[in-house]
Amino acid sequence: MEEKIEIMNLLQSKQLLEHELQSLAYGSVEIRENDSNKYIYVHYREDGIALTKYVGKYSEELYNLVLNNSIKAKELKKQIREMNKKLKQLNYTEKELSEKVEQNVDFAKRHLADTIYKQAILEGVATTFADTESIIEGGKVNNMTSEDILKIVNLKHAWEFILNKNVILSNTDFALLCEINKMVEEGFYYSAGKVRNVPVTIGGTIWKPDLPIESVIKEELEDIFSKKINDVDKAIELLLYIMKKQIFIDGNKRTSVIYSNHYLISKGKGIIAIPTELTEEFKDLLIPYYEGKNEKQIKKFIKEKCYMCI
Repeated sequence: MEEKIEIMNLLQSKQLLEHELQSLAYGSVEIRENDSNKYIYVHYREDGIALTKYVGKYSEELYNLVLNNSIKAKELKKQIREMNKKLKQLNYTEKELSEKVEQNVDFAKRHLADTIYKQAILEGVATTFADTESIIEGGKVNNMTSEDILKIVNLKHAWEFILNKNVILSNTDFALLCEINKMVEEGFYYSAGKVRNVPVTIGGTIWKPDLPIESVIKEELEDIFSKKINDVDKAIELLLYIMKKQIFIDGNKRTSVIYSNHYLISKGKGIIAIPTELTEEFKDLLIPYYEGKNEKQIKKFIKEKCYMCI
């Protein structure tokens, strides 16, 4: 398990570096003149292909930025090569996504802001769709607590992580579950990503979940995966199981939604998100489910009102 977590951490770090590299304007600088104006272009290579990109109208500031970016890009590429070397040492081999799964990843990315907004509302985060979108894009917002902003940033990082090609190709297992919770709860709890060892209570009910045991969780997850039901129903079972089990000290709903969606997307079967206007109805169904009632009703609700297929 430790080796698998190390691989996932390397893939996550590599993804962030690659994203940073792609955002840079760098390369061999060419200054073109037209009608007494100067324009900056850069020449660079990507996957062995020679490319040219227009950067902008010439200014000394922009020119120096490109030069600095080229130095930074060199260092980023070095770090990516080192990570690839470590992944190779861990016997990690990169596979290709099927066309159906690629389409599902694109579908999830197009709906990312909306999905994160829905999750935030489910968690009681005081945000709007516009503010959520702004946070995801790295912008500033007003009238939001730093805690709520961090929750949205963490959701973004967790979603970007599971939508990475290499992570989508990984199994939807216990190690991935812990890694998702670690990312969702980063900055909130030192025990993020670890099975809780203290009791918790659930608002709205006297029912209390038992202390989770790692070996039991693994067995129960495997039981869900081995059921002779379709992938959408399995994803719904995973989502509800993790919510009810309360495996972690906090962030169980956020973790369960992302984890179950990793499974769905890896199968090319769409995504699950609780619509904001149905949040209270979902919570009203969740409490009886915790108490062992209305299991069919909440599963039907999720499948009919929260599931989106590509």
